[in-house]
Amino acid sequence: MKSTYVFVIFLLGVFHLTAQQTIQFQPDAEDMTPVVRKALENVSDKNLTLVFETGVYKFLPDYATQRYSYITNHGNGLKNIIFLLEDFDSVTIEGNGAEFIFHGQVAPFQFKNCKKVTVNDLSIDWDIPFTFQGEVVAVNEKEGWRDIKPFTEGYSWKLNNGRILFPDIDGFVFPEMGSTLAFDPEHKRVAHGAWDMSSRPRWVEKRPNGTLRFYEHLKQYPSVGSILHSKGDHDHNRYAPAFQVTSSQNILLKNIKVHHALGMGFLFERTENITIDNCGVYVREGSDRVVSTIADATHFANCKGDILIENCTFKHMLDDGTNVHGTYVVVDRIIDQRTVRVALQHFEQMGFEFAAPNDEIWFIHQPNPKRGSVHTVASVSVVNDKYIDLSFNDGLPPELAVGDILENKTWNPTFTMRGCTVKDHRARNIVLKTPLKTVIENNNFSSMMSSVFFRGESFFWFESGAVQDVLIQNNNFEYCAYSGMEHAVLYITPRLGKGFDQNIRYDRNIRFVNNRIQTFGNRIVWADRVDGLEVSGNTIIQTKDAPELYPNAPMFEITKGKATKIIKNSYSGTNENIIKSDPTSTKTLQTKNNKGFKIKK
Repeated sequence: MKSTYVFVIFLLGVFHLTAQQTIQFQPDAEDMTPVVRKALENVSDKNLTLVFETGVYKFLPDYATQRYSYITNHGNGLKNIIFLLEDFDSVTIEGNGAEFIFHGQVAPFQFKNCKKVTVNDLSIDWDIPFTFQGEVVAVNEKEGWRDIKPFTEGYSWKLNNGRILFPDIDGFVFPEMGSTLAFDPEHKRVAHGAWDMSSRPRWVEKRPNGTLRFYEHLKQYPSVGSILHSKGDHDHNRYAPAFQVTSSQNILLKNIKVHHALGMGFLFERTENITIDNCGVYVREGSDRVVSTIADATHFANCKGDILIENCTFKHMLDDGTNVHGTYVVVDRIIDQRTVRVALQHFEQMGFEFAAPNDEIWFIHQPNPKRGSVHTVASVSVVNDKYIDLSFNDGLPPELAVGDILENKTWNPTFTMRGCTVKDHRARNIVLKTPLKTVIENNNFSSMMSSVFFRGESFFWFESGAVQDVLIQNNNFEYCAYSGMEHAVLYITPRLGKGFDQNIRYDRNIRFVNNRIQTFGNRIVWADRVDGLEVSGNTIIQTKDAPELYPNAPMFEITKGKATKIIKNSYSGTNENIIKSDPTSTKTLQTKNNKGFKIKK
């Protein structure tokens, strides 16, 4: 049985010779992993095209290429990689509607150090998801148990000595139920007012009719009829994204659907110029699953150039629709006048490439969180996956001290999202942290937590940075901030370490204009430490389709702000707690020409 056809095309030019290798695949092997591996091992040219005939392709981990991988916001380790594509001038993958079905712990695509990548027209799924879900049929809060009728067809788990072991695939099981969340079965979205919880039952027993009783006291219990979903413990539940693109440029992903992944859908690290067009992350139509990807639909860490997400649909993820950010590192030692040792901080950042020679770096000195002087990297010496020695052409700033932080200035992108739908998932629709121009327009958003979230932080995640030019316009927000934890449609809340002054403004120049907001909740804008926030021309309609979770919350809350404008907005609803502003913010706050505001006197 012949599974691949290889064609090598040589294009002769007057001044150059280009070799273009094309490999064609048919879905005629029970396991396509060794077929793909053999074909890629025989590639000799720097320009590669992979063409897949329409059909269903199954990939097993047994004969995958193994490589120790650093994957930001995931777990590092030895990964089973199906498509390992590195050091190409160009890579093109034509899917022709092919369906890729993966099994077990695999990393489907890794692109590294490629100058041009185009992937078009394929879908990704797993035969068995790495999740456990079941219907809540009874709850006893006093005795501390819940009865769950687990989903069985298409799922993998077993009960052993009072413990649920899942996914029980190829010998792998999570040590605990771990991250668990209740879902609304009708809408396949997080249940109204639900809270994240980490589940560790004392024991689980089998009951009649296939029901399982979980003995565990919880702070918040799921409602009967909801779907309870678990994804395992935090140390093991992010194996790899469907697509990881690192140190590459000129990326076009088009007409790709990700129905499940063991981490994020699309992850980009230190990559330049990215377009995601007409792609989707969502549960396959007709499936009884409530979760697509285990983490974000899209994620960008220290990228640059232009990023465009257009005409995409992201649903059913267990984290954000997108997160765009840089990375803070902390000064650990000052070695000499030119060299500093810095440390990566979060355990899911270990091994991340923070900087390279010729990168420009901002120095940020405690207690002021604002960006300071800029210095150019001369050389980089990696100590290990946590510590990096950086030497600078023009030396270190004399005021540099242990505990200060550094941010890479060179690797920040412009970002545009338009014409997209992001809804029915855990966490935020979009998380924005780039100082360059950002435009969010003509999208449809519905969020469990905040729809648009700004949180640069030199604490815990250490994701930089402060925004400077953001336009959020002509979007439709519907049914937002329905998590049990308090959120807002637009939430700006930097989180800085103890060594930083908490009164200094962090973000600036954010315009939230001409949007339509229809939601049950009171909180629309919640802004902390912003210089230049404009909220204008928005239509806000309070709906009655869900219970209010925080009835006393203000529509607009401004803290430690400067030059805030709330103008020409209209409101239809019963909330009279319209604007809450501290004395500092009130000094420069403008409110005029707003309609329907019933302000308490």
